[in-house]
Amino acid sequence: MNTTIGIESLPAPLRSSAQLRQLFEHGLADMLEADVLGGFVLVLANACYEQGMFERLRQPLRVAFERWCRRFDEGDAHAVDAAIDDVKVFRAVRAAGFDALGVTDWRRVGPWQLQFNALRALRPARASAARISGLQRAFDADGFHFNKPFLRREVLWEGAFAGTALRLLYNKFPFAELHGLLVPDPGACLPQFLTHRYHALAWRLLEQCSEALPGAGLAYNALGAQASVNHLHFQLFVRGDDRYPIEAAEWQHNGGEQIYPVPVGRFTDAELAWATLSRLHELQQPYNLIYRPGVLYVVLRAAQGTVAAADWSMGFAWAELAGAITLSDAQVFATIGNDDVTTQMACHAAHDEAKAALRL
Repeated sequence: MNTTIGIESLPAPLRSSAQLRQLFEHGLADMLEADVLGGFVLVLANACYEQGMFERLRQPLRVAFERWCRRFDEGDAHAVDAAIDDVKVFRAVRAAGFDALGVTDWRRVGPWQLQFNALRALRPARASAARISGLQRAFDADGFHFNKPFLRREVLWEGAFAGTALRLLYNKFPFAELHGLLVPDPGACLPQFLTHRYHALAWRLLEQCSEALPGAGLAYNALGAQASVNHLHFQLFVRGDDRYPIEAAEWQHNGGEQIYPVPVGRFTDAELAWATLSRLHELQQPYNLIYRPGVLYVVLRAAQGTVAAADWSMGFAWAELAGAITLSDAQVFATIGNDDVTTQMACHAAHDEAKAALRL
């Protein structure tokens, strides 16, 4: 891959960790000023993910919360006419009380990372819960997608990289640090189906920003692998030194001796990785991807809707299959064990014929 592009050619948010965080948090503060209920919900969910961010935004969030409480009490049409999903989330937050809100809590069980994220549990269900056959569907202009006018306020940055237009939006209910949605060529209205061009773009982008933005990664859910929006996008995250469990040296796919609960291919060559992804497309085999600079983890998994999920599960997409499990019940978070997580992950493993076809 070409690595000659300088830092000045990187998208502005990816030129340094400090620059990304400043842009991220300033955008959240500005969104509160816009006085839109959906914006308040997004800011609250993002702030509650990190302790430091929550402390910095606590006072403006409290002021906005009290203002929305008054509006609902007074029957303000601006509040009543808000999106029904946002109204439901706000009412749930109000019932709990602003001072009862907590930030994401973390716990390790065996090799796995658990996070208790009460606000993410309020996220409205989308297509990620439905049973889907095949890896490709036509883009639906009438369905949910990232070109909807009401999402303009959730755009963090727009620009270009290597001749491709990019749009970075906030993740409304994040489960990773500085969690965003990166949409390439948004105006082309591309479905959530990976092609060689955009695989190469993701690989190249991370190679270029590896020094400027340590810990950066991109993730991808194929259709049938808990992709919630049928509009081509990656999920951007910055994880610093705290790697996902799938990246640990102990696993066979990383050269260790331990067998990971789901089949994983690890690739350090972009073209070899693409040959594998092309084969998965031929097989109609659902997969999740985690891109790191110079590395791609390909997770072969059972199609969504074909596995009986545990009562505590919020679904297994890329982060869960990378070993970071989001939970919404405090008691489950406190008591769940290594075997519970390992067993549930193993239930999501792809069938043997898919593994054999890929020699995994």
